[in-house]
Amino acid sequence: MKLICVLLGLTLTFSWCSAQVNPTNRQVVLQAFWWDYWNNSFPNGWANYLTELAPRLAELGVDAVWIPPTIKNSGTNSVGYSPFDHYDLGDKYQKGSLNTRMGDKDELLRLVAVMHANGIDVIQDVVLNHVSNAGSSNGAGGQDPAAMDDGQTNRYKNFRYSSYKTPATSESAANYLAREGRFPKNWQNFYPNPTNPCCSNDINSPFWGPDASYESNAFGLSSNALYNPTQGSDYMRNNMRNWLIWYKKQVGFDGLRLDAVKHFPTYAAEDFLWNLQYGALWANGGADMFAVGEWVGGTAQLDAWCNSVQNRAGTFDFNLRFALSSMVSSNGNYDLSQIPAQQQQNRQRTVPFVNNHDTFRPQLSAQGNYTGWNTGSELSPHIEPNDGRSSAAHAIVMSLDGAPQLFFEDLFNIGYNSSRFSHHPSDSMSLLVDTDIANLLWCHQNLHFKDGAYFVPWQAPDALVIEREAKALIGVTDNWTQWQNLTGVQTHWADGTILIDYSGANGSATRTVYGGGKVDISIPPCDGTANLGRRGYCVWAPQGISTNYQRPAKTVTQEWEMSNDLGDAHTSSLQQGGRLPDNSLDCRVVGRIYAQVGVPFTVELYPELANLGLQLTILDKDCTPVDSITVTGNGVLTYAPVYSGWHTIRVRNASATQMGQKCWVKAIYQAPKVVQSNAMKKKCACSITNGGNSSTEELLEAAFELFPNPSQGKFEMVWSSGISVQAVEVIDLSGRSIQRFAGPFFNDSANFGLSEIEKGSYVLRVITDQGMVLKKIQVN
Repeated sequence: MKLICVLLGLTLTFSWCSAQVNPTNRQVVLQAFWWDYWNNSFPNGWANYLTELAPRLAELGVDAVWIPPTIKNSGTNSVGYSPFDHYDLGDKYQKGSLNTRMGDKDELLRLVAVMHANGIDVIQDVVLNHVSNAGSSNGAGGQDPAAMDDGQTNRYKNFRYSSYKTPATSESAANYLAREGRFPKNWQNFYPNPTNPCCSNDINSPFWGPDASYESNAFGLSSNALYNPTQGSDYMRNNMRNWLIWYKKQVGFDGLRLDAVKHFPTYAAEDFLWNLQYGALWANGGADMFAVGEWVGGTAQLDAWCNSVQNRAGTFDFNLRFALSSMVSSNGNYDLSQIPAQQQQNRQRTVPFVNNHDTFRPQLSAQGNYTGWNTGSELSPHIEPNDGRSSAAHAIVMSLDGAPQLFFEDLFNIGYNSSRFSHHPSDSMSLLVDTDIANLLWCHQNLHFKDGAYFVPWQAPDALVIEREAKALIGVTDNWTQWQNLTGVQTHWADGTILIDYSGANGSATRTVYGGGKVDISIPPCDGTANLGRRGYCVWAPQGISTNYQRPAKTVTQEWEMSNDLGDAHTSSLQQGGRLPDNSLDCRVVGRIYAQVGVPFTVELYPELANLGLQLTILDKDCTPVDSITVTGNGVLTYAPVYSGWHTIRVRNASATQMGQKCWVKAIYQAPKVVQSNAMKKKCACSITNGGNSSTEELLEAAFELFPNPSQGKFEMVWSSGISVQAVEVIDLSGRSIQRFAGPFFNDSANFGLSEIEKGSYVLRVITDQGMVLKKIQVN
C-alpha cells in the first residue's frame, strides 16, 4: 500500500488519502512509433528499425516500448489499425505481400528478443472491435450477398485466410473463399446480424470496418464461401480469446494496449485480460501484467471502465491530458493548482501522457518537417514538442501517479531536423533527443520517483510542486519569463539534508532542508533562459546521486504451433508451419530465432501424439544442420550457438511409415543487445514431395484431370488411385454454388452432366478424404 496526498489549496501542511498502486505504476512506456511511421532505410520493416534503436532506448532508461498492431492488414499501406488476418504476423503471402508494415514474422520475433536482451518490455497494441478489407488482394470473394447491410461496408464480410494447407494460388473469388486459415469470419459475426442490430451506439456501429459482435448468438454460415465450417455459440469471443493466448505465446510480448475499448463490451475485455493473466499456461502475464485501454473521455468514464474490467487494465488518462492541453494553450493564464484534481481517481494502473499518435497528426514536408496540423484527426489538441510549456507538461506526467507514456515525436526530434525519413536509429546526430525529456526520464528512473508516495505540498496558479516522498521534489510553472521562488515548501526530508536541482536549471546551487522539513526552491520559466535551456521545471533531490537504474537483460520465450490452418506453403511466404504429413519424411520449418553467441538456448518439442517419434533439428544461417534429437513424446534440445544470428528450427516424422500430426515447439533464448538488422536470412525451406499425403493444394490438384475441357455439357473426371471423392460442386466465379454432385465416388473416375448450366467459366470444388481440390472448367 502506498500513501497518496492531493491538496486542493495552497498550504504548507499535509493531508492524506490512500490508493492501491500496482507495481506497473513504475514503468515508463515509450510509444515507439508515430501515426504514419516510416524510414527509407527500413521500408516495411519497422521491427528492424526498433531493433537497431533498442540499445539507445535502454541507455535512456526506457522500461517498455509500445509497438503498433503487428498482424496482416489490408496492405503495407496500413499502419496496423485495419486488421485482416489475426494469425498472419508477416509469414503468409496474402493481400499482395508477405510483410506487414512492421516487417516479416521472423523480424517481429527478433525485435521482441532484442528488446528483452536490453531489459525492455514489449507492449503489443491490439485491435479487438473490428476487422476490415474482406476479400483477396483485389477484393474478390469478400462480399456475401446475403449479409445484412450496415450501411458502410457493402456486405464485404467474408473473411477467409491463406494457410499451409490452402495457400493463395490465385486471387480469384473461388480460391479466396476456399482458403482454410484459422478464425474465418462470416457476416453474422458482425453487426447487424439476425439478433443484434447495428448503428445505435458506440459498440454496434461500424466506424472502421465490419464491427465485431461479441454476443453469444452472433454466429452463422456464409451464403457463398466454399470453406464454410460450422460456427457455435460465442464464436467471436471464444476465437478472439484463443487468438490472444496464441499471440502472446508466439510473440512473447509482456503486456498490451487495447485500442478503442469503448467500442466493444467490457465483459469481453475483462475476459481477454483475465485469460492473458491466468489462462495462457506458461505465458501467463500474472497480476502485474501491464495493460492499458484507450477510452477517450472524462474521469468518471475512465474510472468506470477500469472498475468494470476488475482493474486488470488501466486507461490512458485523457482527462488529465485535456487539462495539460489547456495549460499549454493558455499562454501562462492556466491555474496550475487545478492539475492534481484532473487526474483520474482510479489510478491503480493509470497511464498519464502528453501526446500519442491519436493526439498528434502533423502535416509534413517532403523531408518530414511540420508544416501544419490535421486537427480533424486529433482526439485532443496536439502539444507541439518545441512549445516552451511542453517540458512542464512532461514534468507533471512523470511525477504524478501512474506509468507515464512518452511519445516518439516528443522524445526524438524528427519534426524540425529534416531527417524524419532518412535518419538511422543508432545515429545520435541525425536522430536527436529532446534534452528536457531525456533529463526527466533520467530523474524519474535514477531518483526512483515511484518508490516514494505522492504528495502535493504546493499549489498556486503559477507554481505546482509534487513530492515523491523523500525521493524528489518536482516543481513546475507555466509562466513564460518569471522564475518562481518558493519559500518553506514542506517535504519529508530531515533537517540538514542538502538538495540539488537534477534538472540543472539552477546550476550547481544547493538548498538545505530546515524548520521541520521545509526547503526553498526556484522553478525556471518556460522561455528556455535557465541553465541548460531547461523550460518550466526543476527536480530537487539529495545531492550525490548518480546513474543507478538498470534493467537486466532477460531471455524471451516463443512458441510455434504446427498446424495446417496456420502458416503458409506459398513460395513467396516464409514457408513455415503445417502439420507433419502422413507416411512421409518431408520436414516442416517451425520458425527462426536470433540467438546470442555462447548463450545456450533451449528448444522444447510437444507432439500431439506421444507414441510417435519426431526429429527436431537446428540449422545454422547457411541452412546446415548443427544439432538434432529424435524422440518419442516430449523432447528438449539445448544448443550453444557459435555466432550471433539466425538459427532455423525444423521438425519431421521419425519414420516414413507413420501417421502425421500437429506439434508445438517452444524456444527459450537470449538475443544479442546490438543487432545489424540487415543480416542475410535464408528460408531454409523444406522440399515438399509427393511421397505422402502432402498438405498443399497444388499437389492434390495434380492428381485430378478433366476430359474434355472445354466441355459441351458433360465431362469425365479421373484421379489417382487411393483417393476417395466425397462430393463435387460447380461454383461460378463470384463464389455461388450452381450444381452439386453428392458422393462418395469410389472408383478412379466419374462422369458428370452440366446440361442445365449456362456457358461460361466455372470452378469445380472437389471434396476428398485428403483435402479439397479446385479445378477450372469451361462450358461451351
